[in-house]
Amino acid sequence: MIPFENTLPYETIGADVYLNECPYCRASNVLLPIKTTDLASIRDGRKRLIVFPCCRDKITAIDVDRDYFLADRPIRRR
Repeated sequence: MIPFENTLPYETIGADVYLNECPYCRASNVLLPIKTTDLASIRDGRKRLIVFPCCRDKITAIDVDRDYFLADRPIRRR
């Protein structure tokens, strides 16, 4: 079972990947430094370090689906 606290929802607009809100600093509409073409390599099993431009915190994405990133550690608070 996938741990819900390790997931992070995202949106795509064109080739850009956005977060509605940064899970660390709570900044809104965060443009991530990856493109939609990078999502396929994550989906195929390649890990990807994602650094948030708003606060410089980071996660390692280990999987992705159409709506969520799966990280290697908890992101959400219970």
